[in-house]
Amino acid sequence: MERIIIAGHGSSGKGANSIEHTAGLLHGMIHPGCSSGCVKAAYLRFARPDLMEAITSCVREGAERVIVHPYFLSSGTHVTRDIPAIIRKAEAMYPDVEFICTAHLGVHDRIARVVLERIEAATGLAPGEIEKKSFEIISDEIDLSDVPVERLPVVKRVIHTTADFEYKTSLVFHPDAVRTGIAAIKAGRDILTDVEMVRTGINKRLLNRWGGRVVCSIQDSELKVQDTEKMTRAERGIMEALKENGNIGIIAIGNAPTALLKTIDILNNAANTSRPAGPLLVIGVPVGFVRAVESKSLLAAQDFPFITNLSRKGGSAVAAAIVNALLNLTVA
Repeated sequence: MERIIIAGHGSSGKGANSIEHTAGLLHGMIHPGCSSGCVKAAYLRFARPDLMEAITSCVREGAERVIVHPYFLSSGTHVTRDIPAIIRKAEAMYPDVEFICTAHLGVHDRIARVVLERIEAATGLAPGEIEKKSFEIISDEIDLSDVPVERLPVVKRVIHTTADFEYKTSLVFHPDAVRTGIAAIKAGRDILTDVEMVRTGINKRLLNRWGGRVVCSIQDSELKVQDTEKMTRAERGIMEALKENGNIGIIAIGNAPTALLKTIDILNNAANTSRPAGPLLVIGVPVGFVRAVESKSLLAAQDFPFITNLSRKGGSAVAAAIVNALLNLTVA
């Protein structure tokens, strides 16, 4: 078993002792979903636990290796003398435990980038400049050269929206997806969403240029409360909207797996009167643990144009980001 300790200076100001937040972020990166205290915070002065207390806690939890990271920008006496002395004492007390002390935080190009971000935030970059800078950072931090050119704006915008680089590999596109989505927008066709959050996140200004609307029928559904024995409100809303609106060109689902499953069922039933005429793009990225992955896997196996992601992740913001990427491509 391994434990990690982030060791900082500590302050007499109670609100300044916030290394626990950093420890929590690191823990989430190393062990997503883990509830054990694999990464701990410790202080050298003014705050608890101190470094030896944190080490003792790790050993009592059964740690066979303890990694200590000096959370300091410069290599002062705490880094060169105090922390090594505490680790030597711990080695004598716990000879069966391996102790590793990493290099201190020090100077790193990413720290310089953070400083630049703080300067830009303080000097008031315009929203467009902030977005441009964000996209530049994404390109610097992940290699997107293997992403097909027509899909790159969609992948970038989803990563920008979520700050999650996993979408580079988890997003899945039908070969005609981007072309179909752009054609639908330029033809003035409407966009149907499963929930209001997706509808709210879509750029209406760009859509209005082509004459299309964003439609969400969940509030108008006959089911005022969710009835799991019959049909969810989102599912009913999709079905009713497709029945009443023959101008749907894109269906964007970010919340309800049931709505995505209903969409797939309707589109695969040629005899269904709710089936839209003409090319249609389905964006299906519902988030969750129940039927979300299953519904997206089913979508990825369809012959009609789709964009989805094969993981539990997703959500309304992701669905809206994909639509907005397509909208931006219509004016590129």
